[in-house]
Amino acid sequence: MRKIKKNDDVIVIAGKDKGNRGNVLQVLGDHLLVGGINKVKKHQKPNPVKGMTGGIVDMEAPIHISNVAIYNTAAQKGDRVGIKTLGDGRKVRVFKSNGEVIDA
Repeated sequence: MRKIKKNDDVIVIAGKDKGNRGNVLQVLGDHLLVGGINKVKKHQKPNPVKGMTGGIVDMEAPIHISNVAIYNTAAQKGDRVGIKTLGDGRKVRVFKSNGEVIDA
């Protein structure tokens, strides 16, 4: 079970965007695409077949999973995630600080 999944609210804990929050758009192995985080400029060639214009495009680059922490709204800060097995055998993610279940 992954500790950070798609659509999780995360906060950056290291790097140029430290302290910024965003939503996980895509999980790429040990990297994440987070909305509004790690923006880079890409020089793009025009492609008339796909209807794309050329120029400099702003896009999100992947950020390593170790540089983000899942955001705990109760504590108003980033938190570590643990995995707990419930009585009925289901595994759920929980916050390490207060033991609150992330996904029911």
